[in-house]
Order: sequence, then C-alpha cells, then structure tokens
Amino acid sequence: MHAARHAASLRMTRPGPAVVAALTVVAIGAIVGDLWAAPHAADGWRWLHWICKPLATGLVLAVAWQANPPLSPRYRRCVLAGLCFALLGDVLLMLPGDVFEAGLAAFLLAHLAFLAAWLDDSRLAVRPLALLACLLAAAGLLGLLWPFLAPSLRAPVGVYALVLATMAGQAVGRARQHAARGDARALPARRAALGAVLFLLSDSLLAWDRFRHPLPLATLWVLGSYYPAIGLIAWSTWRVPARAR
Repeated sequence: MHAARHAASLRMTRPGPAVVAALTVVAIGAIVGDLWAAPHAADGWRWLHWICKPLATGLVLAVAWQANPPLSPRYRRCVLAGLCFALLGDVLLMLPGDVFEAGLAAFLLAHLAFLAAWLDDSRLAVRPLALLACLLAAAGLLGLLWPFLAPSLRAPVGVYALVLATMAGQAVGRARQHAARGDARALPARRAALGAVLFLLSDSLLAWDRFRHPLPLATLWVLGSYYPAIGLIAWSTWRVPARAR
C-alpha cells in the first residue's frame, strides 16, 4: 500500500503519458505541415499545419488546467491566461494576411501574464544579474535587427523585446531564488525558467528569420523550441509532492 501511494504521488508530478504523446504527435504535425507545404498555397500540408498548430497549444493549455493540486490558484490562472493569449497569437500569425502586429500584441499579453505568474512569489528583479543578462541579450539582437525593421514596427518590436526579456530574466531570477532556499517551488521554478529562456530563443529565431535573414528549416527551429517552452511553463503549474522532490 505504501508503494502504491508513492507511485500515485509520482504520477501527480507530471502529465499523463497519453497527453504527452498526443502533444508530441500534434506538434510534429504542425512543424512538418509548414515545412512541406507549398509556398503561398493552401494545400493538404498547409491544412495540417493550420490544424495542428493551435491544437498543440490547446493541449498545452490542458496540461496546465489538469494540475491537481496546482502550485497556487493565482499562479495557474496567470499561466492559463498567458497560454490563451499564446493560442490567439498562434492563430493570428499563421493565417494569411498581414496581421503580424495583432499577433505581436497577443504574445505581448502572453508574456505579461507569465510575468504576473512569476511575481506570485518573488519581487521584480529578484536576481538583478539574471534580468540584466536577458535584457542585454534582447538589446543585442534588437540592435542587429534595427536597420532591417520598418519604421512602423520599431516601437512595437522594441516594446515586445523589453517585455519578453523581462519575463525571461524574472523567471531565471525566481528559479535561482527558490533554488537557494531549497523549497518546494524550486523544481517548478526551474521548469518555468527553462521554458522562459526557450521562449526567448524561439522568438529570437523567428525575428531573425523574418527581419534579417531567412533561416534554413526555420519552422523546425522556431516551433521546435516554442512547444517545449510553453510545455515547460504549463508543467510548472504542477506542485511537486515532498516524496517526489
């Protein structure tokens, strides 16, 4: 009986294998559909991408929703809000038409929601060096992209880069804070920090491909880092039982 309770406590620390398998298959479908689709054509592969891309984010939403018990109700609400805005951004950016700024705004709101989640148990700039490192990385990339940005996009992209870097830097600082304490939130905070850094990487690759120079197999690198990013952030809503830590 003791072994059964221990196994049950371990299962509560992570999503079920069926959800993980479904998410993996759908995410691969989103990547393959975009890579193999005919340029500027709504063929079968394009439809695969259009179906799988939002479906994968929806499955990530389910991962956060199923956290039982969650790290905290407020933390999960903020993460769920961020994932909903990410889902909206996914749809806006993948459909035909010039809706880049609308998609950018949706992801900006997503990062603000994630930042609110990190502030659930830590003050802003809890580890200033972590925040500074992410801000410098974003500033360096923005400097390289600046001459290639349309004048109308410079302010929105600059604000987005600031919020994205702040979100990632706060996540890393929060993880270091909980690691130093060795408390129950250390492992979920590490997951959130890794997810935030991967999000920063994914958006950096997307920006480079869109504004500076096309990347070979860009969708593979952008979505290949994006889905683990939001998956880890969703997983960070799951509380880790003491026996499983």
